[in-house]
Amino acid sequence: MSAAVSPPDGPSTLLATLTGADRPGLTAAVFAALAGRGAEVLDVAQLVVRGHVTLALLTTAGDDGAAGALEVVAEEQGLELALSPGVDRAEAPRAGSRVHVTLLGSPLLPEAVAAVAATVAGSGANIDRIRRLAPRPVTAVELDVSGAEPEGLRRELVRVAADHGVDVAVSPAGLARHGRRLVVLDVDSTLIQDEVIELLAAHAGREREVAAVTERAMRGELDFAASLHERVAALAGLDAAVLDDVRAAVRLTPGAQTLCDVLHRLGFTLALVSGGFTEVVQPLADSLGIAHVRANGLEVVEGRLTGRVSGPVVDRAAKAVALREFAAAEGLPMSRTVAVGDGANDLDMLAAAGLGIAFNAKPLVREQAQTSLTSPYLDSVLYLLGISREEVEEAGAAATG
Repeated sequence: MSAAVSPPDGPSTLLATLTGADRPGLTAAVFAALAGRGAEVLDVAQLVVRGHVTLALLTTAGDDGAAGALEVVAEEQGLELALSPGVDRAEAPRAGSRVHVTLLGSPLLPEAVAAVAATVAGSGANIDRIRRLAPRPVTAVELDVSGAEPEGLRRELVRVAADHGVDVAVSPAGLARHGRRLVVLDVDSTLIQDEVIELLAAHAGREREVAAVTERAMRGELDFAASLHERVAALAGLDAAVLDDVRAAVRLTPGAQTLCDVLHRLGFTLALVSGGFTEVVQPLADSLGIAHVRANGLEVVEGRLTGRVSGPVVDRAAKAVALREFAAAEGLPMSRTVAVGDGANDLDMLAAAGLGIAFNAKPLVREQAQTSLTSPYLDSVLYLLGISREEVEEAGAAATG
């Protein structure tokens, strides 16, 4: 190959793309081949997928032997090599923001990836890098996108997600993604699989009617505070000892323990904000090492539930207030908060947070939240924070080792 000729608007460059079976020492061998040949490294990217490596290297052209040296090392390492001369022009910044687009599917089909990529391109943005975050129990990939208008792209991708049965989230890139955060979780049907008031109502023989009211309240069809008073009234006369049975019956959502463990290891602060009851939520928080709790209290007189709530109701507005108060107590701006919930009473909290995530939520909530997850695994929230399954497993191994 002849040496690249320097055009007038920039230094000549050499772009080398090497592909083949990966092995230890391969990267060192490639760069060693260029050592002493007057080349400067301008850009480099390397990716290994199932033992197959792709290494792309942009350098200044160097001396006449640089291209030949790369051809020799490629043959020695059993790699395919593509070489092209070019010009190093500073890339003009794209109009718009840099964002991460996270795509989750079980299974993740090519049609969904194609639709997401086409939507990004159609918005005038560009996909600069793709990496896999998780192979299981859902497949998650993250696209680094430049030149995006975040809100417009998010709206378009919501439609793509619905059409293809996948989850797609758009979140800011850059420093906004790093550092300590406050993560606030709803409890019933989010942190846990159950609705506590329905477990209590089962002891009074009124589970079905209470569940019907709960469902309507979570869909936003009933005022939450009024519906709570109605449901709690059904508990009047129950022996307070049933609370022990309910605490024992509560089931964590799959992935909840992992989510809490990883966020604690990262130094994040966790909080629970619930329209449920302190008598169940506080012991749950204690068992998970969660610092802040806001929930309703059940009035008990002479060892029996009165059918009334003790103190102000933690409703939709109160959840958002709790989020702000916890953030202030931790010295964190609202941009560094994450809220996760499933019901209409979570909407104000989800809207106030820097990142609001609707988790297996009612249709109204999915439509209004910034981001929606339909995966049954709560630790999928970690992928939206850029944390990979490999990092999660490494953290778990370090904790037990």
